[in-house]
Amino acid sequence: MTDPDHARPTRFRTGGLSPRKPTRFSYRPDADERKAMAQELELLGLSHLDLTGEIHPSGRDELVLEARLTARADQPCSVTLVPVPARIDELVRRRYVAGYQLPEGDEVEMPEDDTVEPMPEMIDLAEIAVEALALALPLYPRAPGVDFAQTLHAGDGVTPLSDADVKPFSALQGLAEQLKAKGKAGADTDE
Repeated sequence: MTDPDHARPTRFRTGGLSPRKPTRFSYRPDADERKAMAQELELLGLSHLDLTGEIHPSGRDELVLEARLTARADQPCSVTLVPVPARIDELVRRRYVAGYQLPEGDEVEMPEDDTVEPMPEMIDLAEIAVEALALALPLYPRAPGVDFAQTLHAGDGVTPLSDADVKPFSALQGLAEQLKAKGKAGADTDE
């Protein structure tokens, strides 16, 4: 017996999509695919992933993918490495535009609409799901009750830098407060 969800296509040739009506999809990877995704994203586990939505035309040279990504994953705590569960429920949107070129160079301004991409030959739902999941997961997951402790590192004979040392304007903030207090005290004595 085959799983009907697994038999659905996971890749769509953009030239083969209907120019008039939406193409609906529901991508639910099997256990082996989820395991590979978990390894790629350095997760401890990925028990559920579902990307459901549609690709619809928008004008002559544009396709829009809109979907909902739901997932349940276990990430390692960034401090203790114990499993930290994460539940993801995100809207995913990609706008594919024929002839669109990604900006290049060292000082490139980011486009206002960060969902715009060049029209690919193939839309791969697995790639989209992995990318969207990577963006939605917490960057530094922490187990309940775990805080980052302050640690200082330096070589022998070198004084370690503190947080105040790497924030040069914090000293100016203190000076500004002293001057403000001094000015206020001077104004009180003038009366």
